[in-house]
Amino acid sequence: MILSTVSNAILEFLATGITGLAGWEVFFYTLIVTHVTIVAVTIYLHRHQAHRALELHAIPSHFFRFWLWLTTGQVTKEWAAIHRKHHAKCDTAEDPHSPVTRGIKKVLFEGAELYRAESKNLETMEKYGHGTPDDWMERNIYTRFSWQGIVLCLFINIALFGAIGITVWAVQMMWIPVTAAGIINGIGHYWGYRNYDCSDAATNIIPFGILIGGEELHNNHHTFATSAKLSSKWYEFDIGWMYICILEKMGLAKVKRLAPEPKFAQGKLVPDFDTLQSVIANRYDVMAKYAKSLKHTWKEETAHLQGKAELGTLCLKTSRKLLQREPGKLEGSQQQQLTELFRHSKALETMHQMRAELGVIWERSHFTRDQLLHQLQDWCARAEASGIKSLQEFSFRLRSYA
Repeated sequence: MILSTVSNAILEFLATGITGLAGWEVFFYTLIVTHVTIVAVTIYLHRHQAHRALELHAIPSHFFRFWLWLTTGQVTKEWAAIHRKHHAKCDTAEDPHSPVTRGIKKVLFEGAELYRAESKNLETMEKYGHGTPDDWMERNIYTRFSWQGIVLCLFINIALFGAIGITVWAVQMMWIPVTAAGIINGIGHYWGYRNYDCSDAATNIIPFGILIGGEELHNNHHTFATSAKLSSKWYEFDIGWMYICILEKMGLAKVKRLAPEPKFAQGKLVPDFDTLQSVIANRYDVMAKYAKSLKHTWKEETAHLQGKAELGTLCLKTSRKLLQREPGKLEGSQQQQLTELFRHSKALETMHQMRAELGVIWERSHFTRDQLLHQLQDWCARAEASGIKSLQEFSFRLRSYA
């Protein structure tokens, strides 16, 4: 009788745990706790620790550290150091997890293994791990017993939900390796759209940064790495930024850096030193707007180009993509293709050449301020005399930066 009672109690515990929640309730609990984990990664590890884009009060900072120890076993110094090295060596052979050099399958499916391998690199930890927590809790709990946290998480889940708690725990353990180490580091440098032509292959996967805390906006982040806000366009949403704003309202966070927003002085006729300084500081905005001007010119030229039988096998679709790339990144065969295109479109050739000249203004630091200002003034004068409407309109906007 006693054994039967005990057996029934054990079976009931294994079925529902101490909470007795239904399956759908456990499902939503799992969504919530995995979301908390990704919020801890994006706000604490990424924006606060790795990039110092914001300051965090001790309350959320200690909570995030404990939560990450419990649900990921991640050591703050290791994560921050590896991520900083990723930015310093992005998409090169020294990048710890670049799909450009290691292949998309390797990063997508083995991203967590790449992290673990790099965490054993003492040179990386020494060079890039500075400024991370080094208090008693970090030394004696979070770093020393990093894997014990996830074991404790397993026991907690089983106690709460019974046998299904093992599944909840498995989802928690896979969440960051799949979403952050796999999807962001893999797909985020392989597929998506780009607002800015930054120096690496980073892309925005989708414009709605919800599932992975805003990290989906990876191109924006690599362009403005120290910005606490990852969204850039009006249609983009960064849920991590929403949480940061809430924390700031509560006095639990302080934003230190945001992406620069250009200001304009309407009616300015001649670029001055303020214009020059603003153009250099907002160069990514400048080039994004130039890309739009180039698209307008392309549309105007399309009908003209399609009517030319002598174009032969020249592919207009691929030529358009090549025009959107930075001139210095084009290979020999790609440059040859554009040369053939320019034989039939002087306007596109002018747009291409002037894009390259515009980049010189912030790429050649050995020029004096006077020389750079003269180049900018000359560039605007030639653009407005080109007869190309979209280029002229871009120049009017360019000389009004303030």
